Amino acid sequence: MEENKFYKLIRDIKSCGVCENALPCAPRPVFQFSPDSRVLLIGQAPGIKAHTSGIPWDDKSGERLRLWLQVSEQEFYDSKRFAIVPMGLCYPGRGRSGDLPPRKECAPRWLDPIKNLLNQVQCEIYVGKYACDYYFGKNVKLTSLVKDQSLKDSNQIFLPHPSPRNNIWLAKNQWFEKDTLPKIRKRLMHLIN
Repeated sequence: MEENKFYKLIRDIKSCGVCENALPCAPRPVFQFSPDSRVLLIGQAPGIKAHTSGIPWDDKSGERLRLWLQVSEQEFYDSKRFAIVPMGLCYPGRGRSGDLPPRKECAPRWLDPIKNLLNQVQCEIYVGKYACDYYFGKNVKLTSLVKDQSLKDSNQIFLPHPSPRNNIWLAKNQWFEKDTLPKIRKRLMHLIN
């Protein structure tokens, strides 16, 4: 029964056209998950490269994210290890200073149904401001979430977006790569191996 719900949800997501008229390209939801996923990674929206390939995080940001987490492409794209679900499942288009934000229709429509079927998830990773704002409110600063996270007692991990556009943030917050990432890596190794 659960398996039927799972595959129905995937079909429904792939055929979604709710914001079709607002997208610059035909809808192509980019995601991965399985009933056995142990880590849920929630990002913002696929970029044009990921839209074109159909592979989540298939760009420079994805390379940096995998480097931060110290996971191989094979591990990262193993849906039994990682469920990868963006706030907006389709490429939203370009803005003045990068990609547009995720479409607002997507997260309320799809995230809860996806999360409800992922019964094996032991850790949720929130990547970037959009994911953190959606789940924790706009009054909570991303830097505070990243800096104050208690990895020992929590099943939640907070990361800045790994875009090259965040190099200034990384330079100002060197504690992230020096102190926080080693703790995150240690926690993840227990979950994915």
